[in-house]
Amino acid sequence: MTLFTQQPTWRFWDQSLSAKNRSALESFAADDTLCELVGSGKSPATVRTWVHDDTVVLGIQDHRLPHVGAGMEYLQSQGYHPIVRNSGGLAVVLDAGVLNISLVVSEKESAIDIPAGYDMMLELVQALFPEAPIDAYEIVGSYCPGSYDLSIGGKKFAGISQRRIRKGIAVQVYLCVEGSGAERAELIRNFYEKGIGGEETKFAYPEIKPEVMASLSELLGKEITVPEVVLNLYELIGAPIPQPLTAEETELYAFYLNRVVERNEKMLPGTS
Repeated sequence: MTLFTQQPTWRFWDQSLSAKNRSALESFAADDTLCELVGSGKSPATVRTWVHDDTVVLGIQDHRLPHVGAGMEYLQSQGYHPIVRNSGGLAVVLDAGVLNISLVVSEKESAIDIPAGYDMMLELVQALFPEAPIDAYEIVGSYCPGSYDLSIGGKKFAGISQRRIRKGIAVQVYLCVEGSGAERAELIRNFYEKGIGGEETKFAYPEIKPEVMASLSELLGKEITVPEVVLNLYELIGAPIPQPLTAEETELYAFYLNRVVERNEKMLPGTS
């Protein structure tokens, strides 16, 4: 099922500039809001772009590290703000060179299985970079590894996750567009080293190998910028009139933001 190309119209909400110096918790609340709006039919399918400065988004298992406090202190010493996200996966890095794209679709009329959601995002990324031989399989040694790691020549530049609420599905991808993929991986490698602290853990945390990660600029051998990719995406979906949240939708967003912030505070006290 090629959900991306089958979608006739898209709502577009660009936060690649406006969200940069704001908490990434706001983006997860935004996607939860869109899931309910799109799932109920109150909004058309939506593409949202978002960028946040110097944040490490942790997964549920990450906050259970035996020395998670030491890991968080390390991230903060490097200028990064840790939060816990509400979708699956493990730790990922967000910064000005990482573009996040959310595709929010409805399964109100017919069910959409999990692989179809991943395939939709894979199709989108391949359409954005038609010149690139993009593969989708797990890259061992990467951070937040999964069966839909996106790579070129065995080096990962993106990962995909999903969030499902009230018949709405948000498929999210982080694209390492600019900078050094290996440096981002080194940050997460050190986080796990300090968070594990030499202890044995029931959960098998990834053993990060920085050399298996890279940015699109590195992999394609040319400078690619986040604004350039946003513009290409905008044109790819038909250049719709941008539609941020309405006043009525903002009330729903406030509900989801409060829920996300409270949940994060319970898992990582003092980080919201």
